Amino acid sequence: MTAGGTLTGPDGLARCPWGLSTEDYVAYHDEEWGRPVHGDDALFERLCLEAFQSGLSWITILRRREGFRRAFADFGIAAVAAFGDADRERLLLDAGIIRNRAKIDATLANAKLLAGWEPGELDALIWSHAPDPATRPVPRTLADVPAVTDESTALSKALKKRGVRFVGPTTAYALMQACGLVDDHLEGCAARGGRATAPVKAPVKTV
Repeated sequence: MTAGGTLTGPDGLARCPWGLSTEDYVAYHDEEWGRPVHGDDALFERLCLEAFQSGLSWITILRRREGFRRAFADFGIAAVAAFGDADRERLLLDAGIIRNRAKIDATLANAKLLAGWEPGELDALIWSHAPDPATRPVPRTLADVPAVTDESTALSKALKKRGVRFVGPTTAYALMQACGLVDDHLEGCAARGGRATAPVKAPVKTV
């Protein structure tokens, strides 16, 4: 395909163009993006990373992902909720993450909030906003992929109403794409529908 459609990589697989734009993107595109993610901690990680990405390119976050995991205790909600002032100051000095005061404060505040929710409550709230796949046309080019939808606007409002910070409609839609609530792999992409590799439940964490 052309005009923003799929491109064929050296391995002969057709992918979304961004999935071949850097080596860092290939595995993320093939194995994670658009695959269903469940579990409160796993979704908290994605929620945080999408918030940190706001105003930046995703590759900037992806290349710092392990730094974020080390800094934020692998994004365990209970662990981050226990962070205190010393941890906040440590994070503000950590070159392995994005040292944005507002985003760090939002991450800590969100962890403290979510620690008071019932197990599975964040998962249930987020996934309750997944649209029916049958109602969504398959995107043919990047121009067909929206930045915000009615569902992401509703998800953003629902999270904000519950006190979650730094999750606007665009960030909410990026979360929906990353966590498989929607499949925005282009028509003909080998990863569409989870065909490129086996589905994953949550991002694989490495030490």
